[in-house]
Amino acid sequence: MATVKGHSLRDRQIASLKLVLNLNEPLDQKDENDSHANGLAPAVPILTAQGEPIWKVLVFDDLEDAPVVYLVEPTAQNLQAITSDLQKGLYSPAYLNFLYSIPRPLLEDFAAQTATAGNSDKIAQLYDQYLNFIVAEPDLFSLGMQKKHTYWTLNSAKTTDEELDNVVDRIVSGLFSVIVTMGVVPIIRCPKGAAAEMIAGKLDRKLRDHILNSRDNLFSSSARPSSSAGTPTSRPVLIILDRNVDLNSMLSHSWTYQSLVHDVLNMKLNRITIETPIDENNPAKGTTKKSYDLTSTDFFWTKNAGLPFPQVAEDIDTELSKYKEDAAEITRKTGASSIEDLQNDTSAKAQHLKAAITLLPELRERKAILDMHMNILAALLTGIKDRQLDNYFQVEENIMKQTKAQVLEFIRDNAKGKDPLDKLRLFVIWFLSTEQNTSTVEWNQFKEALTAAGVDTACLPYIWQVRATTKMTQLTTINNPSSQPSQTSDLFGRFSSLSTRLTDRLKDTGVGVPGNLASNFDSLIGGIKNFLPADRDLTITKIVESIMDPQAASTSAIAKTENYLYFDPRSANARGTMPPPSAAIRAGGGSAPPGALPGAPGSGPGTGASFGQRRQGYSDAVVFTVGGGSMDEYGNLQEWVARTGEGKAARKRVVYGSTELLNAREFITEELERLGREFGS
Repeated sequence: MATVKGHSLRDRQIASLKLVLNLNEPLDQKDENDSHANGLAPAVPILTAQGEPIWKVLVFDDLEDAPVVYLVEPTAQNLQAITSDLQKGLYSPAYLNFLYSIPRPLLEDFAAQTATAGNSDKIAQLYDQYLNFIVAEPDLFSLGMQKKHTYWTLNSAKTTDEELDNVVDRIVSGLFSVIVTMGVVPIIRCPKGAAAEMIAGKLDRKLRDHILNSRDNLFSSSARPSSSAGTPTSRPVLIILDRNVDLNSMLSHSWTYQSLVHDVLNMKLNRITIETPIDENNPAKGTTKKSYDLTSTDFFWTKNAGLPFPQVAEDIDTELSKYKEDAAEITRKTGASSIEDLQNDTSAKAQHLKAAITLLPELRERKAILDMHMNILAALLTGIKDRQLDNYFQVEENIMKQTKAQVLEFIRDNAKGKDPLDKLRLFVIWFLSTEQNTSTVEWNQFKEALTAAGVDTACLPYIWQVRATTKMTQLTTINNPSSQPSQTSDLFGRFSSLSTRLTDRLKDTGVGVPGNLASNFDSLIGGIKNFLPADRDLTITKIVESIMDPQAASTSAIAKTENYLYFDPRSANARGTMPPPSAAIRAGGGSAPPGALPGAPGSGPGTGASFGQRRQGYSDAVVFTVGGGSMDEYGNLQEWVARTGEGKAARKRVVYGSTELLNAREFITEELERLGREFGS
């Protein structure tokens, strides 16, 4: 999604981190790009084998006069480590920055430790920075709560009230940090009942307490120049949703580049690892692993992440051809034989040499990025071919039309890919979407077929309970029926053809692209241009549209959000009544079983929106899902923003966030299977 430079969530978080490195002093305009301000080396992100970030600061030795900047969670363990560092006299002074507000008991303990150790004179600053969230894309964030197993915690009958409240408090803290970073207090909307209402109520109270009681208001115009205390329509809306509003988006097989990378290559914090043969002609030599980071400086990723796979394949050919033309133009003007030889070629024409040398870094960077994406595309094609993901995508595009017999036949077909989990995903999507009732006998037939296919069916008792508790009514709509994908019987063969061509390209060590690559891509793309996703809005997108642009929303979407609660932390009137602790999460003190959708009977009390509040509309929104987020939903929201903003001077902006970003395998194995074992025991 195109956003105004400097206004995205990522831009704002980076600005906050620069402020930390500048010892919390405002940066001059000329210093904004100086990553070594005040002699501080930038933080270096390092990932563990599990893909978790470790933030390290470059320290050269015991330098007593060197300042140190800490950016840590305010935990007892971290505070003890800081005290130990200062006692050893490793460096001084210390600038302490906490990712979120330090609890008063911990602050008092730390003050006592500091006084006892005699370290008071070594601490120059202590700040709460409100940065305990992870920004993966300009307008995509998560709270990194994978280890909390949020969906399981919020839906399990075994979870204690204390555990529930701890998870809710962590979510509220993370959302408060996001709001502080954005610099403006939002309107909050959420469905009645379940976790969303509890989180919205606590967040509303936390914001009110801060605005009324804090000496240094983080949202005042002086503290935050970008903040706004104006009318509700000039402020964003924060829409908090429970994951159960749409489980299918967590399981579906998407056809966009970003979603495929997340699903097939298991992307973590924008990093993927691919196994490639050491020698294509000699498989006995084994494979080697290559890791790639998909960053905001990657022009190809920025342009193509949200596009359907066939369009990405088409664009890589365009970019490769463009690179070849630019490289050939430079070598022609300088007389060098190739870009690689240009720097060492003393015979290059003097009048063109300076311009060529200036362009070399940009050309080399383009080549490296394109080579990386060729490797990624080749790996994706292997995954698509092995798992037959094209077949799953086509079936799921028309899932409501599938009969029981067709689904059962698909599950029993041994030729439908090498990963049994894909069959489970398709079945669950169909079961939660279909209007057809499934008898116990038919259910057992499906279960037996899945087991025979090699599927672990541990999650199915929970899925049965979700449907039995309340029918999963989806708001997903097709906006252009005429754009439905056609059935492409020989698509699988074309993937094999593309894979061969990509392999040929990767073997090419020259400057340009093989001469026949363009024609090969033409023949490939010509066959799969019709194999594009339908223009479809997912359930969460329809909910967002009904709140941001109610005049354009469907009647069914308006009806679904009609009774959403309305919180305005800046207003004395628009505040929802706080439900009893934990009772709201359990949808009314246990009257509804785990898995019940928000708004079900037994929901906790709350304050509804007036007609004017329901219909006011917004230009900016933050959408937050409790219990796991999906790349498919993020991409779908950005598609909606782009589609509805065409030809308009001011485009809407939607930030998507979740407790954690999960792919389908993680969601099934870490959340659904655990719940299924509880219900099946």
